[in-house]
Amino acid sequence: MKTKPTLELADLKRAAAAAEALALQRGWAVSIAIVDDGGHLLWLQRLDGAAPVSASISAAKARTAALGRRETKVYEDMINQGRTSFLSAPLIDGLLEGGVPIVVDGQSIGAVGVSGVKSTEDAEVARAAVTAITA
Repeated sequence: MKTKPTLELADLKRAAAAAEALALQRGWAVSIAIVDDGGHLLWLQRLDGAAPVSASISAAKARTAALGRRETKVYEDMINQGRTSFLSAPLIDGLLEGGVPIVVDGQSIGAVGVSGVKSTEDAEVARAAVTAITA
């Protein structure tokens, strides 16, 4: 039987704090979602000024990154390159850049999703969160 690391509350707090710090430093009003490897929401935080819909979008991006075990930019790129049938894939709806898996010892243990600014900026904030707990 294999064992693998799991996210604990301390990890969530550290990741969220890193994401929040970067977003505030840049003046970005975003929502930050963190999920486990099954895409279940463990943390959701909407910074002051972030649009209400960003909470749903960040959670969807995180879920998609966790279930697919890859950054959501991969899906966005596939669709933009004409593979629009991917829009009908079940259980994934965060098909925009900004979802980043959390990989520890080669195993995906969850993901971070961010929404509220440009997709590249969302991804930058998500990567800051992931780096805070994996570096």
